[in-house]
Amino acid sequence: MTTREAILEKLGFPLDRLPKPAALYETVVLTGDLAFVSGCLPIDGPDGALLRGKLGKDLTVEEGQKAAALAAANVLRALARKLGSLDAVVRIVKLGGYVSSAEGFTDQHLVVNGASELMVEVLGEAGRHSRAAVGVFELPLGAAVEVEAIAEVRRP
Repeated sequence: MTTREAILEKLGFPLDRLPKPAALYETVVLTGDLAFVSGCLPIDGPDGALLRGKLGKDLTVEEGQKAAALAAANVLRALARKLGSLDAVVRIVKLGGYVSSAEGFTDQHLVVNGASELMVEVLGEAGRHSRAAVGVFELPLGAAVEVEAIAEVRRP
């Protein structure tokens, strides 16, 4: 286990808890030196519970940040599985965060900070990224957040 993976586990996100895809798609697609990670939901493990609800109605910003961190952990778990190690991640290039939002909720950027903070905590400077934080009416399966990423990687 690498230092990055040990940090992820110490934060409460064991590598072996990557959920199964909910539909027909690849979780990670490699092309050139880029990895495109499909949207990950806040689910802890193959049989774990999904964090559901709308921000600004059912969930607080702090609860949304925890959901975003769990979804981001699934991004990192997916990269580790595809690449063999998080050491193969050169940097996170872009993070996309989608937040299920009640009417009038405008703190999506604060919710997605939960994902951004996890990336920096695990990857250091390589975790700093460009980002979009978007409010949406609904997400798959009623999820509170969804996080996707583009990463520069060293191919296995």
